[in-house]
Amino acid sequence: MATSPPPEPRETQLDTVAAQVQAIDELVDLAQHHLQVFDVDLAQGGWQTAARSERVTAFLRRTPKARLDVIVHDTRWLEASCPRLVALLRLYSHAMTVYRTGPEARAAMDPLVIADGRHFLHRFHIDQPRAVLAVDAPLRARPLVMRFEEIWATGEPGLNASVLGL
Repeated sequence: MATSPPPEPRETQLDTVAAQVQAIDELVDLAQHHLQVFDVDLAQGGWQTAARSERVTAFLRRTPKARLDVIVHDTRWLEASCPRLVALLRLYSHAMTVYRTGPEARAAMDPLVIADGRHFLHRFHIDQPRAVLAVDAPLRARPLVMRFEEIWATGEPGLNASVLGL
């Protein structure tokens, strides 16, 4: 199997949520091993669409060690509006984790999507549509990876793949 050449490094300012949805699709397509997602509730990123579900499925099938780690402040929107993503969680429970932020991280309001620690989308604040997309920028991604890990460390169980205990 031939590997594709690395993408050209670039950084793009994004001013609309629609542009961010396209950027997230690009990041999912670029990801080879690990996707890290932090958001308030995933409501504005296109996570409920069939196309995004197909992209995430392709990512999870790309390699046996693929991982998708999602942490949100509130899982209610995800549970109610993202049945495809919830179904993927059931199917790929070995490769997906959905956490809810702990109290220490509830003030974080700058959504992140990080692919393989080298490509990222950073929305500066959930109330504003401004964001930056960086492709093949591992040095610029490093502080955001560390920020994600700090938020992740506060995580509590969010969604589970099973309904045991009901």
